[in-house]
This record gives sequence, C-alpha cells and structure tokens, in this order.
Amino acid sequence: MTTQQCGTMAPRKQPNPIDIHVGSRLKLRRTMVGMTQEKLGEQLGVTFQQIQKYEKGTNRIGASRLQEISEILSAPVSFFFEEASPLNLARADAIAFAGVAEDASASFEVPLSSPSEAHALAKAFTRITDARIRRRVIDLVETLADANR
Repeated sequence: MTTQQCGTMAPRKQPNPIDIHVGSRLKLRRTMVGMTQEKLGEQLGVTFQQIQKYEKGTNRIGASRLQEISEILSAPVSFFFEEASPLNLARADAIAFAGVAEDASASFEVPLSSPSEAHALAKAFTRITDARIRRRVIDLVETLADANR
C-alpha cells in the first residue's frame, strides 16, 4: 500500500543548503546583469519555471548547466559558491529557521527572508563607478548594522 493509498503524504524533502546558496547567487547575478528568468531560460533551453526552481534551490543545478550559466552571465563558476563555507551555510539555516542571525561579526550575508531587498541593493551598488563612494556605502551599511545589534 502506498502513502497515497493510506491517505498520508510523504514528507517533502528539504533542499540542500548548497543548492539554496547556489540558487540565490544565480538570482543575484541574473538581476545584477538585468536579465529576466525568461531570457536566461531561453538561452539555456529551459522554461522560466525551471530557472525559478534553480533559484530557490528546489532543483539542483548540474555541473555542465552551471558552466553554461556562468558563461551566459559572465561570472566564474566560483561566483556561485562564494561565501558558501560550512559556517555560513549553518548560519543561513539558522536565519531561515529563526529569522535572525546570532553572530553579526561574519562577512556580509543576505538573510533568506528578504532576497528582493538584497538584490536591489546589490544591483544599485554595482552601478556605483567611484571606488571611494562604494567604500563609503560599505562603511555606512556596516555602521548601521553595528548600531542595530
């Protein structure tokens, strides 16, 4: 007798934290270059729904597909794994679970609860051409984050 025949549903498998991280970095890079999910999907030969699943970490991105994505988005494959240390992934799980980070001393991390704000900030930041102004923006954000502890 299957679980459907019994009237119970099998528990949904949670996405792997690495897949979630790579997906969020995919979304970040895609929005930074101003590309839609539809356009990326066309270039990869998949639907925009598939891109959505990649970005959420619901579907794992294979190595060859990640290589294609990196070429389309003009980013090295390593970009998608930046800041993906075991510590940061454990913190991402804690943020997703509790809604807060316990240790604010680590490098800049995007809470999983507000990806649109983080992507908007990153996209705007990349348009700043003056290195001194970029540094001041970073200093400002760090000061505000420290004051918010």
